[in-house]
Amino acid sequence: MTLSPDRSSGEGSPPESPPPRPGLGEVFLRFLKLGCIAFGGPAAHIGFFEEEFVRRRRWLGAEEFADLIALCQFLPGPASSQMGFAIGRKAAGVPGAVLAWVGFTLPAAVVMIGFGLGLAALEPEPGAGWIVGLKLAAVAVVANAVWNLGTRLCPDRGRALLAIGAAAVLLATGMPLLQVAVIAAGAGVGWLFFGDRVRAAADPDSHRTAVRTAGWPYLLVFALLLVGLPLAAGVRPDSTWAAIEAFYRAGALVFGGGHVVLPLLDAFTVVPGWVSPENFMAGYGAAQAIPGPMFTFTAFLGTVLTVGPGGVAGGLLALFATYLPALLLVLGLLPYWDRLRTYRAAQAALAGTNAAVVGLLLAAFYQPVWTAAVTGPERAGLALIAFALLRFVRVPPWGVVLGCAVVGAIWM
Repeated sequence: MTLSPDRSSGEGSPPESPPPRPGLGEVFLRFLKLGCIAFGGPAAHIGFFEEEFVRRRRWLGAEEFADLIALCQFLPGPASSQMGFAIGRKAAGVPGAVLAWVGFTLPAAVVMIGFGLGLAALEPEPGAGWIVGLKLAAVAVVANAVWNLGTRLCPDRGRALLAIGAAAVLLATGMPLLQVAVIAAGAGVGWLFFGDRVRAAADPDSHRTAVRTAGWPYLLVFALLLVGLPLAAGVRPDSTWAAIEAFYRAGALVFGGGHVVLPLLDAFTVVPGWVSPENFMAGYGAAQAIPGPMFTFTAFLGTVLTVGPGGVAGGLLALFATYLPALLLVLGLLPYWDRLRTYRAAQAALAGTNAAVVGLLLAAFYQPVWTAAVTGPERAGLALIAFALLRFVRVPPWGVVLGCAVVGAIWM
């Protein structure tokens, strides 16, 4: 059974044939491309994923995509990278999940490790014109994602009001941890009021690709590492094990991802003296000017770390330790998530959850994507042109990103 827009009103997406099954090479290359152009943080990354894998490649449907957003928002760790894990898992199994992560993370990781190896290299100014252009491209990408998901997942007044209410609550409070509560509240509203908006049997037009393997072994490994690594680090506080434990704990305990992880990383690396405050801020500044997930900042920290191997090996080790909890949680919970949503009550709850997800993206579109990028009328104009190129001319996202970077470098 699947969520479906209310087709009695003539709204909703038309029936589509099942998506093609990509090979491992295609999964890697598609995510590698996005890793090279996905500027703008988690909200923008989700916008790129929606454009590439829902609208263009049709690897999964809009409802399934929104379900994955809801699942990843419930979990600690980097939400956009967890989305990549889940999409890769559904497309090509566990190897697909790993290759999706490698492809999406590799470009930023290479840059951050390289920057860590040569701190004397020129760091771009945060206000450089081409960086401004990239931020404005992110505005257009997120706006397009909100438009696409909003029209598909909020086709009636009830779900539209729920999305607007969710966005209003998140913007009024400004608390990232409240995202989980808002999604849970959306599920409750859907369970109570949206039962007539779901189907009692499987939708033949669905793109859903259930994951049928057991997930508990991955959850067991996650728990064992969460308990065992601190014990290993306690034996030798200034060792490689201590560094691994610190990065694993950061990836396992932070909700919201992106910039929210910075206080934890500061506490785990700067406070014990493993990274100097100057190096920490230099790496953070460089991370603002590159595509891909913010969590690749840990690759820089591992490179300059004074405990453990340091260098390239340290960067890769820190990166893997930070992302491992997210991968284990997605692989462990995805099979149960797929089974849960086959029940009518769960589908009704997911109808509300999906509407809340649209509200979450709408709030993220305004803060921080819009407020950080659009600071004047000329920037608003470029963002509007970029959105029109994506929405109506159907220019691919990478073309809009490159075009905005060039215009920003020349004009701003």
